[in-house]
Amino acid sequence: MPILGPNQYGKAENRVVKITRDGATHHIKDLNVSVALSGDMDEVHYSGSNANVLPTDTTKNTVYAFAKEHGIESAEQFGIHLARHFVTSQEPIHRARIRIEEYAWERIEHSGEGAHSFVRTGQETRLAQITYDGSSWEVVSGLKDLVVMNSTDSEFWGYVKDKYTTLPEAHDRILATRVSARWRFNWTDDATPTPDWDESYEQTKRHMLQAFAETYSLSLQQTLYQMGARIIDHRAEIDEVRFSLPNQHHFLVDLQPFGLKNDTADGAVYFAADRPYGLIEATVLRDGCAAKIPADLTNL
Repeated sequence: MPILGPNQYGKAENRVVKITRDGATHHIKDLNVSVALSGDMDEVHYSGSNANVLPTDTTKNTVYAFAKEHGIESAEQFGIHLARHFVTSQEPIHRARIRIEEYAWERIEHSGEGAHSFVRTGQETRLAQITYDGSSWEVVSGLKDLVVMNSTDSEFWGYVKDKYTTLPEAHDRILATRVSARWRFNWTDDATPTPDWDESYEQTKRHMLQAFAETYSLSLQQTLYQMGARIIDHRAEIDEVRFSLPNQHHFLVDLQPFGLKNDTADGAVYFAADRPYGLIEATVLRDGCAAKIPADLTNL
């Protein structure tokens, strides 16, 4: 007889925008919140009985009500409020997972009165996943679509060559990638203070970018490790960092048919290829810690 395996349900991609008014100065929190719940849900699958089912519409309403009742201090803290509520208020629910994307807005400076005009910034999307089982927490933060480039201080040579290899060695190349990263906090217990989520995010991103900029790169793998190692060395609240880095290739254009040299030393012209792309992925851990972030970040 077939038996039911792991399962969950909830409401995905609840778009919520919270405006906080501080006199004439306004603040925006713009989130995309997905709720997934699991617990004693066998019977709804076997017989269709909804006796233990909190409607997904209710989970949606809870997201909006909590935004008003509790405000949105940070994506992580908002997710903690939601996860705790679902697990503690509904006996059949044993585990809640809250996934959040946060979209940033920048204030438009102007000569008029008030501070209520904003422009959407597109540098990256902030991410958070909060999981609660009634006794312990797992908080994984991160970002995606952070596009970075070094126009020099990158090489790629000395690699394995076989009869299918055509790529020329490069001793001065562009290194560019679209960073997708997740980092796991070592805060798991209500008995200990939570990190300052916003400060942690900003500092983690800063260390990531500084490592990218300061590493003379002989491979994207080397750069990835330095980015993760710098985070682990400087952020005591983080035990694990996982990166997925597509190598956004830039190839020198052959201008010889036009009688033009295209040397990097003179300022070269490149063709930017969006696909196919090399995909470099790895985890950097604090010594003594186990890897818990999925290898495939699309499964997170």
